[in-house]
Amino acid sequence: MAQWQTLSRRIDAVAPSATLAVDSKAKAMKAQGMNVISFGAGEPNFPTPDHIVQAAARACLDPSNHRYTPTAGLPQLKQAIADKTLRDSGYQIDPDQAVVTNGGKQAVYETFQILLNPGDEVIIPAPYWTSYPQMVLLAGGRPVPVLSGADQGYIPSLEQLEAARTERTRAIILNVPANPTGTVWDDDLVAAVGRWAVEHQIWVISDEIYEHLTYQEAHTPYPGALVPQVRDQLIVVNGVAKTYAMTGWRVGWLIAPLPVAKAAAKLQGHMTSNVANVSQQAALAALTGGLEDVEAMRSAFALRRRAIVDALNAMQGVTCPEPLGAFYAFADVTGLLNQPVGPQDTVCATSGELAEVILEQIQVAAVPGEAFGAPGCLRFSYALADDDLAEGMRRLGDWISA
Repeated sequence: MAQWQTLSRRIDAVAPSATLAVDSKAKAMKAQGMNVISFGAGEPNFPTPDHIVQAAARACLDPSNHRYTPTAGLPQLKQAIADKTLRDSGYQIDPDQAVVTNGGKQAVYETFQILLNPGDEVIIPAPYWTSYPQMVLLAGGRPVPVLSGADQGYIPSLEQLEAARTERTRAIILNVPANPTGTVWDDDLVAAVGRWAVEHQIWVISDEIYEHLTYQEAHTPYPGALVPQVRDQLIVVNGVAKTYAMTGWRVGWLIAPLPVAKAAAKLQGHMTSNVANVSQQAALAALTGGLEDVEAMRSAFALRRRAIVDALNAMQGVTCPEPLGAFYAFADVTGLLNQPVGPQDTVCATSGELAEVILEQIQVAAVPGEAFGAPGCLRFSYALADDDLAEGMRRLGDWISA
């Protein structure tokens, strides 16, 4: 490549999305006729509930949806987000605090672009969603991972977070329930982190995209409800993708203090303008239509969760703490590394190598822990059909024991 054709240092410093890479490779293998079982993408296998689809179909026929809306979103959708926040999180916001974005991912990206100056640090509990550190880098910031392993249930202590704090710490991002681990922090820890953030003037970014997917006695802890005084430095990120099986509709939002919300709308005005009107109407139907369909999906996920955790923990060399939220099982596979495994006595030094081997040899796709700041692990999404889940676990168990 000629010198004038080189790309920016900014984009060269960013790694591609590992979850999307695994999903793309699995789909390419399927297109070649291979029977791949993919535990890669975090995408519910359910169709979007019918009443949401019907609302979108009607919206297509309404000429008012053929035009731009305000950049920050349809006023009625912003009101629905405010109503939903009161219903689920237990506190009131002004609808103007909400900015509708092209998926929750854009909301996270905009948040870092608004908050960070070059060299500002963001504490990121690890294992983390793969895009968080990359988005911090794109904003000129410095990601500061705080790793807690399977022995801690993948949940950090407040002491670990405090040890990572410096004079450059600008924000901390919380993702509860968590991707990739499915962990759910308890109220006491989230409240302690909120009070700590207030004391040290640190922004709290709360990614609540999996809020309705909790199991057993677990529930989502909302920092804005637990520590009301943190709301002046709290940015909530959410969306309809996971809760309502609407990953392809691309509707998310952020909720922030008014100056931050106005800055997000200003930034979005130069990026994408408004979210597609039909998708916004679909999201409106989702947020105002009750949670019955969500409960049915959650019940199915609960059964799959039990099945995959039991299967993984029955495999020699694999340990999987029980996830209490989202739809991921995060297995520690260090017991399979640096020794012969499988019918071909393959030796893998890393979980990345292990993921490649099981995809090639038994056509089972999982995402390696390196993508989440946790080498030695594999993430399995159980948002796939029951039969596929059972077959994928059978293949992996047979391969390990061969």
